[in-house]
Amino acid sequence: MLKAVRRMAYLSIATSITTIVLKFTAWYLTGSVSLYSDALESLVNLAAGLVALGAVTLAHQPADEKHHYGHDKAEYFSSGVEGALILVAAVAIIWSAIQRLLSPQPPDNLAIGLGVAFLAGAANYLTARTMLKVAKQHDSITIEADAKHLLTDVWTSTGVIGGLLVVMWMPQWAILDPLMAMAVAVHIIFTGIDLLRRSAEGLMDTALPAAEVKRAEVLIAAGLPQMASFHALRTRKSGSRRFLEFHLTVPGAMSVTESHAVCDRIETSLETALAHASITIHVEPADVRNGAGSIG
Repeated sequence: MLKAVRRMAYLSIATSITTIVLKFTAWYLTGSVSLYSDALESLVNLAAGLVALGAVTLAHQPADEKHHYGHDKAEYFSSGVEGALILVAAVAIIWSAIQRLLSPQPPDNLAIGLGVAFLAGAANYLTARTMLKVAKQHDSITIEADAKHLLTDVWTSTGVIGGLLVVMWMPQWAILDPLMAMAVAVHIIFTGIDLLRRSAEGLMDTALPAAEVKRAEVLIAAGLPQMASFHALRTRKSGSRRFLEFHLTVPGAMSVTESHAVCDRIETSLETALAHASITIHVEPADVRNGAGSIG
């Protein structure tokens, strides 16, 4: 898993470096502020890719004396940093667009510049699709956030290229250049806010999605022996790991060995259905619900 996720982080970094060169070349050739805003976002992509690489490397480190539950939450810090970087880029783009509105200047050499910008957009699209597939397979919020960041860049490039095509054929519409840059900024602001929200939810130990909780309840109920029940199911997610904890109430006459076998059966079914699941089961007798120990 770690190798696949790190490979995606390296791919993101390599693509970002390539698109930075292409987009700044397009901006140099044309002087377009919207292409400049697109290039500036690619710088953020590179920073985000570097942060993602560090986060996934740290997140997959094993538990140690200071971090008994591992380092999975490092991924949430990464997505939070990406969201903040996106917002910074948006502010810079808006500032540049305002300057161009105050001092209008029609772009030059649009045909060549747009061709270079198209190549950069295509590279980002292919990379983002590959990363989303791997992120889904390994349930990595860091790679997913980085991929969505690249996809945002793709839609940015598409809008910029479309608008500049209009300017190329109708120079009197040159004002579209700074206006498109501002539209790009507004669009990526929403992406940044969404990443910050998801990062905060992860750091606050948000419960698993309702569908996964329901699935867990069904599996637990299916593994219960007669006269047994469960209650106090609690869940949370940390990076790609899922944590489930609940109380298993069994008949008082049931032996420790039998109780342990029930726990093993339930744990196996949950781990099969929910990837990277860590289950804690507190076993207690049916007639006493206080001071129970933990088995499993």
